[in-house]
Amino acid sequence: MSKPSQRRAVTNFRNRLAEKGLVRFEVTGRDADRDLVRTLARRLAEGGPGSDRLRAVVNQAVAGEPPRKGGILRALMASPLIGSELDLTRPREEGRKVDL
Repeated sequence: MSKPSQRRAVTNFRNRLAEKGLVRFEVTGRDADRDLVRTLARRLAEGGPGSDRLRAVVNQAVAGEPPRKGGILRALMASPLIGSELDLTRPREEGRKVDL
């Protein structure tokens, strides 16, 4: 007995995906994220250096690894205000007296 044509088409489609090293899977998420998830999956499936970089960034973001030390200092040192001789000191005030 032969398989119905729809089932045969699905089987052939999944076999072609497997030959490319891809699998089909289902995820559950918010409707607003549908396009984002599809675009992300498409870019990751393309392969190449761009998808490798994207995969590394997503893995780092999902893993929750702490950022490297010195990031704020590096950003401040790259500021265009370096060497502009701005006086950013504030006068010290004691504050006001409050009757309780």
